[in-house]
Amino acid sequence: MSFREFHYRWEWQLQSSPEALWPLVANTNRFNRDAGVPSVIRSATGKQTPKNAFRRLSFSRLGATIEWEEEPFEWTRPQRFGVVRRYLKGPLAEMRVLVELTPQPSGGSRMVYQVWVRPRSVLGVMVIPLQIGIISARSFDAMFRQYDQLVIDRKLPLDVPVRVDFAPGGRARLEMLRRTLLDQQSSPELVGRLVKMIEHADDLTVATLRPHALADHWGVPRRSLLELFLLATRAGLLEFRWELLCPLCRGDKKSASTLSGIQAQVHCDVCNVDFSVNFDQSVELTFHPSPAVRQVATLEFCIGGPQVTPHIAVQQLLGPGSRRSVTPALESGRYRVRTLSMQGGQFFTVAGDGLPESTFRCSPNGWPREELQLCPTPSLHFENATYEEQLFILERMAWSNQLVTAAEVTGMQLFRDLFSSESLRPGEQISVGRMTVLFTDLLGSTRLYREIGDAPAFGCVMNHFDILRDAVIAQEGAVIKTIGDSVMAVFPRPVAALKALAAAQDLLASPPPGSRPLLLKGGIHYGPCIAVTLNDRLDYFGSSVNLAARLAGLSSGWDMVISDAVHADPEVSEFLTSDGMLAAESFVANVKGFDEERFELWRVFRL
Repeated sequence: MSFREFHYRWEWQLQSSPEALWPLVANTNRFNRDAGVPSVIRSATGKQTPKNAFRRLSFSRLGATIEWEEEPFEWTRPQRFGVVRRYLKGPLAEMRVLVELTPQPSGGSRMVYQVWVRPRSVLGVMVIPLQIGIISARSFDAMFRQYDQLVIDRKLPLDVPVRVDFAPGGRARLEMLRRTLLDQQSSPELVGRLVKMIEHADDLTVATLRPHALADHWGVPRRSLLELFLLATRAGLLEFRWELLCPLCRGDKKSASTLSGIQAQVHCDVCNVDFSVNFDQSVELTFHPSPAVRQVATLEFCIGGPQVTPHIAVQQLLGPGSRRSVTPALESGRYRVRTLSMQGGQFFTVAGDGLPESTFRCSPNGWPREELQLCPTPSLHFENATYEEQLFILERMAWSNQLVTAAEVTGMQLFRDLFSSESLRPGEQISVGRMTVLFTDLLGSTRLYREIGDAPAFGCVMNHFDILRDAVIAQEGAVIKTIGDSVMAVFPRPVAALKALAAAQDLLASPPPGSRPLLLKGGIHYGPCIAVTLNDRLDYFGSSVNLAARLAGLSSGWDMVISDAVHADPEVSEFLTSDGMLAAESFVANVKGFDEERFELWRVFRL
């Protein structure tokens, strides 16, 4: 027996623009939670991975299980998104949802929310008008008006206080830990904000805390908030976990509470690919409250909405031989169009003077190699010239800079001091991307021991370590290890290493009266590194590390020897030009251990 399809259409005139509303409206996980939809369960689909991100999901309501197959969400940011669900169990047969945001000439947005529902049984005919026509309609109206007001007030959902569940004794622990952080000379303002968030923010907010994103929202320095999160983790207020991100969909595929739990190879069931983990992109550090303070429910209310993959501007499901046109709003940068089940893709860049229109054709022969330049609001035509259904994906190639990556945090001195036991499994090797490596060597230390005796010389060496460590920390670097009187340190940027070494050399060469001047040799290189565990500590190795160590040997103690990769960095060039007291001259040299190469190097010295 077939039943008529129900259709509901609601419309709102909102004050905020589609671009501003999109991150809230398209966050379907939060939206469904706010609408009172039960949490969903990912159902087993057998050994074979479903094609094109189809999913089988279910939830329970009033003792009944409702199960459905869900097509991948389709969207064009920031204009529209929708989804189709075909039910396998329960009173419904099919549901289609479409949300559209249209900018208005006078400002603001016209928002249209439509639902088409086809019942499976008489129960569905009775439930749909009540649940969707009345209950959902009321909650939708309240939610969208609240989202609009949040944008107007420049707030996020985390700024809306809710009732939270504390662990037994959790409030008392929270107050004790607040005082502990203040005793460690943490910023009272940042500590207060962190404590307030744990006290009042909802579970979806605190289940995955990203310090950089939070710092941007609060308008505070990223480094300061990240350091507070690390101190709070050490104190027991927070816990962290390492999320392993797929390089294609960028979703978290596995998580580990320690670095030793990270595997070098991971499988993404959505993209159906195996990928190699690297510290600079695919390992993210996130935080959440300690269960001893606050209980946090980690539930899912929607799996595949647009905000799960915010780097994807357009996603469209096209049948064989079909064609579709969209007009997204794109930021400047580099993009790629690909399909989920085929290799490769076609790249393009977005710039103000780019083409207004382009066609992206997926065929069995692959993708065109031509890289286009398009305008920010191009008319794009997707064409599926294959014999199978294809999920077209238009994605921004740049990764979010709001992620706290493993490469960044493992290169922080505070992290290495607080969590010295964090290391990879023995034998595991993981790329950390490009790092700046500094090696130093104290000139004439052997003669120093003979001239002034072991104890005074040892004191000089220890003092030199303190000065060098302070200089490294001041430039947001980290001391990785000491070898005799030599130091290895890493930095996120080449100019930071140069500034740290210059500062340490100046202090050691011109000490306070009564102290002995010391000369510090130094070499700096910027290049790819590998993370390993050595002597139970996280360490780095590779050609870049070896070259930096060799460059220190070419220094005289009155200069710094840097590689051409360091000298070519724009910040380094600006620093050398603006300092006024430094000069650089190039030279070519053979380097021990690199016998078949001659390197163009630079000697940086004081005028």
